[in-house]
Amino acid sequence: MKDVRQSASTDNATSQPGDFSDATYLLHSGPAPSRQQGVLNPPIYRASTIIYDDMDSYVDRRSRFFDGVMYGLYGTPTTQALADAISHLEGGTGTVITGSGTAAIACALGAFVGAGDHIIVADTVYGQTRNYCEEILTRFGVEISYFAPDQLDRLEAMIKPTSKLIFLESPGSQTFEMIDVPRIVTLAHKHGLLTAIDNTWATPLFYKPLREGVDISIQSGTKYLSGHSDVMLGSISANNRPLFEQLKKTAGSNGHMASPDDCYLVHRGMRSLDIRMARHQENAQILMTWLAQQPEVCRILSPAWKDDSGHAIWMRDFSGASGLFGVAFHKHYATRLPRLIDSLQLFRIGSSWGGYESLVVPVYPKPARHYPSDRLENPVIRFHGGLEAPEDLIRDLEKAFHVLRNSSGSE
Repeated sequence: MKDVRQSASTDNATSQPGDFSDATYLLHSGPAPSRQQGVLNPPIYRASTIIYDDMDSYVDRRSRFFDGVMYGLYGTPTTQALADAISHLEGGTGTVITGSGTAAIACALGAFVGAGDHIIVADTVYGQTRNYCEEILTRFGVEISYFAPDQLDRLEAMIKPTSKLIFLESPGSQTFEMIDVPRIVTLAHKHGLLTAIDNTWATPLFYKPLREGVDISIQSGTKYLSGHSDVMLGSISANNRPLFEQLKKTAGSNGHMASPDDCYLVHRGMRSLDIRMARHQENAQILMTWLAQQPEVCRILSPAWKDDSGHAIWMRDFSGASGLFGVAFHKHYATRLPRLIDSLQLFRIGSSWGGYESLVVPVYPKPARHYPSDRLENPVIRFHGGLEAPEDLIRDLEKAFHVLRNSSGSE
């Protein structure tokens, strides 16, 4: 298992302004206290109307659209403090804040494609990404193609004269396939295509796709950036200024925004991101090790697991892992897995993840996928390793597996 804090510090020590590691920067991000009358955290600025000193300033207000405060819809100083912190962590030129991760995905796609365009999407993306592509973009004349992460040799043949963008998610949603992002970036640059990635699983603490040449990095701040299961927020970070400005204009035109209160909570949550991610990673490794030893389990789905097919790419590109992973069970246990899930006490049943609590849900990715995969052939339960004491989580699993083994019809 990688040492989260050491990896972050080593990776970023020479690339951050002031030679600070990400862990240190996160604690000190935001305006200097001297600019806030000594207040340490950025205050919550709630605003709709913004007042101007004179008519000339009002007429020229658009000059403040990208880098200042122009109107409440486009953000306040609280929004900007969070955007600056995420941009720094991502290594991006600028960041747009939205009201949810799904809104960030929609804004990123809507900013760069239109009628007659073609986009190529990883077959393993988040379900809402697929829904937006198939239910919204296609209505406006955008053509969608999907590629399998393990069949990149076929990807170049999918590129058309109308292709504009390749959308990635690594590891993949629910089944955790890794994608060779640098290889795809090289191919995209060769053909003049943009690349965008949903990087929520790793967070920009553990993976920095913009440094790999990816154009747009998307986060669901709802999850690990917030860390407390009480905020909805998304972010889109761009690799250069023109992309950032196009994203900002698109977000404004579509009314995408996040409340200042939510921006404050996410920024506050990011102060502890480094230490929380270390515990999530550690707990997940303990849980995967225990689960892999159970006879009912046939496979662990996580690039951080040593036997996973994506482990080599993860070791090459990432500096750590989150707490989210999948567990594939032998097929004859499929009808009895609800007994296992219902018997758990500390693992709550819930669809989101990235908060302090451990979670468990069954997942059913196969019906939506376009390509076959050996990861789709067995019943899968998705686990999120939270921040609880690992020995308590193991005891919870032991009790639940005891119920599974003694349930009616067990093998």
